[in-house]
Amino acid sequence: MTSTPATASSLGLLCCHACGLLSRPAPGSHEASCPRCGAHLHLRKRASVTRSWALLITAVILYIPANVLPMMHTSSLFGSQSDTIISGVVYFWTSGSWYLALIIFFASIMVPMLKMIALALLLISSQRHARWQQDQRARLYRLVEFVGRWSMLDIYVVAVIVALVQLQGLATIVPGLGAIAFGSVVVLTMLSAMAFDPRLIWDPMENKRG
Repeated sequence: MTSTPATASSLGLLCCHACGLLSRPAPGSHEASCPRCGAHLHLRKRASVTRSWALLITAVILYIPANVLPMMHTSSLFGSQSDTIISGVVYFWTSGSWYLALIIFFASIMVPMLKMIALALLLISSQRHARWQQDQRARLYRLVEFVGRWSMLDIYVVAVIVALVQLQGLATIVPGLGAIAFGSVVVLTMLSAMAFDPRLIWDPMENKRG
């Protein structure tokens, strides 16, 4: 009969998020300070699921205007126009730059959406104390954290275009409300992932052992 591997929680240890050192709190306490880096240690993040849900729901609400509202407004001697993420994808696709269209579509539309779906899956499964695919869910959380910053591709592109075009005096480019909404979506999903405590994934194992 195979025994369930012990966890830090079952051994009464706290893991530092800053340096990874395991520490033992004072008797009767669930909090301490890391003896190596001084960071605050806790058994679980307070209101982790509630805070993560609040940030995620706000990001989902802003996801719609981020894709519908213009990312930037361009004014020149030839007129003015407003471009959204979708119109940019269509422009590059019809002009033959299908690889750019796919990159923008995947990084600016699919990645944020898949990230929100993944966070919702992690939150729902943690709330239901699910015991299935715990290893895979832990890897999914690490993947969500890793790809978070790369969802800002459109913001980077707009910033570079604004700097280059205005430097040469060719036109005037102003970021639109879509850029603000999109940037907010990316930041909110990153904060939601940070608020989520991945140790909740393994709690059902503790309950089963107990």
